[in-house]
Parts: sequence; C-alpha cells; structure tokens
Amino acid sequence: MIHDIVLGIAIPFAGTSLGAACVFLLKKDLSDSLQRFLTGFASGVMVAASIWSLLIPALEEAQNLGKLAFVPAVAGFWLGILFLLLLDEITPHLHQYSDSPEGPRSKLKNNTLMMLAVTIHNIPEGIAIGVVYAGYLYGVSKITYSAALALSLGIAIQNFPEGAIISMPMYAGGNRKGKSFLYGVLSGAVEPVSAIVTVLLSEVLIPLLPYLLSFAAGAMLYVVVEELLPEMSHGKHSNIGVLAFALGFSLMMVLDVALG
Repeated sequence: MIHDIVLGIAIPFAGTSLGAACVFLLKKDLSDSLQRFLTGFASGVMVAASIWSLLIPALEEAQNLGKLAFVPAVAGFWLGILFLLLLDEITPHLHQYSDSPEGPRSKLKNNTLMMLAVTIHNIPEGIAIGVVYAGYLYGVSKITYSAALALSLGIAIQNFPEGAIISMPMYAGGNRKGKSFLYGVLSGAVEPVSAIVTVLLSEVLIPLLPYLLSFAAGAMLYVVVEELLPEMSHGKHSNIGVLAFALGFSLMMVLDVALG
C-alpha cells in the first residue's frame, strides 16, 4: 500500500518534469495557439477532477448527515477558495499575458514571478492527491486505489503542459536549457511536498475528509477561474481553448468513471 501511495504522489510530479523537458526537444517558444490549447486542456482536467474526484466523494462521505450532507462540501469549498485568495494576496506572482505582477511588490524577474504563479496553484493539487490517498490508506469505503490513481493520472496529464509553459518561455527569454528545465521542475515540486504532508497528517485529518476533499476542489476551481480561463481566452480564436477544455474535461471524466 505504501508503494501505491508513493507511486501515486510521484506520477503528477513526473508529468510536470516531462513537460519541462520539452525545452530540450523544441527549438522555439510555444505559439499562442498552442499555449491556449494546453491551458484550456489543463482547465478541463482540473474542473472534472474537482467534481468527480473531490466534490462528489465529499458529498458521499457526509451522507450520514442526511439533508445536511451538503454542509461539509460547501464549507470546505469556500475554505479552499479563501485559502487560494490569501495565497494570491501574500505571494508575488505574475500571470501569463498580464502586464503587472500581483501580490506584494517584488524585485523578482517576470519569469520567476510566472513560476510562482504556477507554484501557487500546484498546492491545492498536491493537497487533493494527499487527501485522496489518505482516504485510501485508511480504508475509506468511497475511495479506492483505482479512483486515487485516476486523480494522479489526470493531474499528471494537466501538469505536462504546465511544465512546458514554464520552461519554454524561460529558454526563449535567454536562459540556458538546463536552468529553464530546472525552473519548470521546481514549479511542480510543491505538489509532492504538500501531498506527502497531507498523507503524514492523515490520521488526524481523516475525520475531516469531506471538508478536505471539497477544500481541494474549491482551491483548484479558484485557480481555473482566476488564472487559467482568462489565459485560455486571451487573444483571437479562443475557441481553440474551449475545445481543449472540453477534451480535458472528457478525458478526466472517463478516467475517473472507468478507473473509479
């Protein structure tokens, strides 16, 4: 079982690292159309994962509350939203296509600020993986290994473009390929760390599982609406991003239902 958990935590990080490795294979920066496609795809995966892997299990785990089963889901969802809002306020970062950084004033370079933006939204993904595998570890009936693996695979798939979106602009901006790759990898390093911390605290957290599942969902959806959707719709022909969103959503839904 421990092997399953280690593998499940490593898979999403591997997705980020493989995406960052694109800097060694591609000679040019990603085109706007490709970036919109990749961002839309990641958005679709995250929305589907939030619903099928997190919110629905949160409601199922609280069924013993009867008509009040929605309370943990709603409370956790809002806590997740507010948590990411707080991170946005206290962490200097720069969104793609944005002219000015957000958060506290900083002398960091724009590429570093963009990496911090991606790092911020990897935190809820790590928490989501940790919570699901904690549920599997303690034998929560609604969370099977297959369901946890589906979430890991889904997040790994959407992490792939994230790694490329960090490393390729870094290289295009004049950095060496090795340094650009390292920045891409580091942007995803917070994900396994937050997952491991969540699993280590699982004995304490399991009674709060419905709240934690919906917390992760709220945090992930905050990232989608606040960051990814605006980037997906930037410029002309935003229908590319919409189609990619539908593709990512469908793929994650298939993974969760087929493996869950």
